[in-house]
Amino acid sequence: MGIELAAFSVVILTLGFIVLKGRKVKQLAYIRNYTFPKKIALRIKEEYPHLNDEDVKIVFDALRDYFHICNIGKTRVVSMPSQVVDLAWHEFILFTRNYQSFCNRAIGRFLHHTPTEAMESPTLAQEGIKRTWRLACAKEKMSPATPSRLPLLFAIDSKLKIEDGFKYSLNCQVKSSLGYGNRYCAGHIGCVAGCAGDSGSSSNRSGGFSDRSAGSSDSSGDSGGGGCGGGGD
Repeated sequence: MGIELAAFSVVILTLGFIVLKGRKVKQLAYIRNYTFPKKIALRIKEEYPHLNDEDVKIVFDALRDYFHICNIGKTRVVSMPSQVVDLAWHEFILFTRNYQSFCNRAIGRFLHHTPTEAMESPTLAQEGIKRTWRLACAKEKMSPATPSRLPLLFAIDSKLKIEDGFKYSLNCQVKSSLGYGNRYCAGHIGCVAGCAGDSGSSSNRSGGFSDRSAGSSDSSGDSGGGGCGGGGD
């Protein structure tokens, strides 16, 4: 009887995992294919007149990236590192019914808006920015400790020449580097060891991270600096 009960429990847990995984896949697909209200594009161009239609498409791609990593990050803080993407997010929220419906289907909860956030200094990153960096790198299948490029969310303000944007670079303190002179050195955000729980993937291509259930401790990489560059909040 005990063996049968144990086997039944395993079956229930397996089915539950399959259901949750299927839900996650549908949520991420919904985010990836979502079409934002056209008026948001007009508002972005109004604020940044130098942007064209292709530029605005990039902004929307970056906003989808942000919602993707918010989904993967579950209830943990994921900071917004871009001014232009933050504007698009803020304008989206003004379409209250659309936004609420989107959040329910894409994330499973209402995602409240938080202001854009940059590093406190060229080498000091807050926890929310650290998590955004790790999740963004994981989404683009890069190690956060040794990325080959900036993830879109961290590159977009410079790429689109956003005057009030946050200008990140992989290395802004070496004169020979492309980003020399930029204020924020993104290379200092990446973890040098053990940041399990932030990428939603166990693949070594994204740093060997593994996702954990919501509400679990962020003991490896998300507390007070841990194995990550920079300090805590």
